Amino acid sequence: MIMGNEINSFETELNSLDYKVRKNALSEITDLLRTGKVHCSEPTDAHNLHCHTFYSYNGYGFSPSYIAWLGCRHGWFASGIVDFDVLDGVDEFLSASKKLNVRGVCGIETRAFIKELADREINSPGEPGVAYHMGVGFASANAAGDVAAFLTDLRAKAAGRTRQIVELVNSYLTPVILDFDKDAVTLTPNGNVTERHVCLAYRVKAETIFTDAAARTTFWAGKLGLDNADAAKTVDNPVKLEGLIRSKTMKKGGVGYAKPDPASFPTLAEMNKFVKACGALPTIAWLDGASAGEQDVETLLDLHIANGAALLNIIPDRNWNFADPEVKKKKVLELNRIIAAAAKRGLPVIAGTEMNAPGLKLVDSFECDALAPHLEAFVEGAAIAFAHTLLQPEGKGYLSDWSKRFKDVAAKNTFYANFGRKARWNNLEAIKSELI
Repeated sequence: MIMGNEINSFETELNSLDYKVRKNALSEITDLLRTGKVHCSEPTDAHNLHCHTFYSYNGYGFSPSYIAWLGCRHGWFASGIVDFDVLDGVDEFLSASKKLNVRGVCGIETRAFIKELADREINSPGEPGVAYHMGVGFASANAAGDVAAFLTDLRAKAAGRTRQIVELVNSYLTPVILDFDKDAVTLTPNGNVTERHVCLAYRVKAETIFTDAAARTTFWAGKLGLDNADAAKTVDNPVKLEGLIRSKTMKKGGVGYAKPDPASFPTLAEMNKFVKACGALPTIAWLDGASAGEQDVETLLDLHIANGAALLNIIPDRNWNFADPEVKKKKVLELNRIIAAAAKRGLPVIAGTEMNAPGLKLVDSFECDALAPHLEAFVEGAAIAFAHTLLQPEGKGYLSDWSKRFKDVAAKNTFYANFGRKARWNNLEAIKSELI
């Protein structure tokens, strides 16, 4: 049996920014699995279909390959990656999932403008009409023609917004000034810099400029509006400091915040057209039901479905995990309401934790009172998304012409859920012959 420090070494290499190092580490781990020198946990219904990778910032530095291994090692029902504005991790993740024989699903997330809700906040706090929106079930990162141009534009606009933030924040945090390309881009494997990368870069830069801890504390106290006692505690906590840099300088009211221009985001129709052109499924991103746009659940879902939405994504921890019992009660009621509304429409639901900040869970607490009643719905959604991923390349995906053979959405969901539950990468042909 392999020693713990050996597998730990390979796991560390799985998160290298160098793809060759990651590829070699994955090969070593699959050899260990094949020879029985390392074992994975027994299969469970636990899963996470919303894991950001280091292609758009992961709070633990996880690569696509590592997230596939995480699901394998812990016996998850399925794993799924989602990155902001890029498909950079798709091919690596699907390749790793196949090698490890784990169910894998790939997605993209961005912000889109919904003209019908232009006067209402939806799921992007303080930004009426702007909504986080997703596509799920990509079977490849390959894009050509108009699809490739859209993806390039999506990346370019996101990069432009982040560069603008740095320009504005630099003027405020002087002498802690970032060189975007040297200080931020180098933190990523492929140049997709997010606000969280920038916050990390500012923290590190301050440490190089103010090598004395007291001087650094004084600097951050002045810039972030803290007294010295709070500043000392914050500076000693990198996670808290980076979060405060983001909230104080980049969010609404901060020097780096620019009111969103609808023209800087794709419209909902444009984003959904791109997702479907890639063979993936337009996916609604749910926050917590507190905003004006999410309060009217029926109108929101019908609007999205009319624009082609096929899945609903929920981040469960934001919908129950609160110490205040009254807050928790209200959040759970909203969670129950959105899942019931989705079920009424035959809209599959997927779930995950995001992992795009340190401290977020690796997997949800599905056994808790708030989530246990919905576990079956979440597993079904994961199975449907995986079945789509397997079948879409053959023209039999969830939104394909082939899928129109089912008498109604309930029958379609039953087929894809059964297929996704039974199928793995290594038994695909047998399952196809059995079910199709």
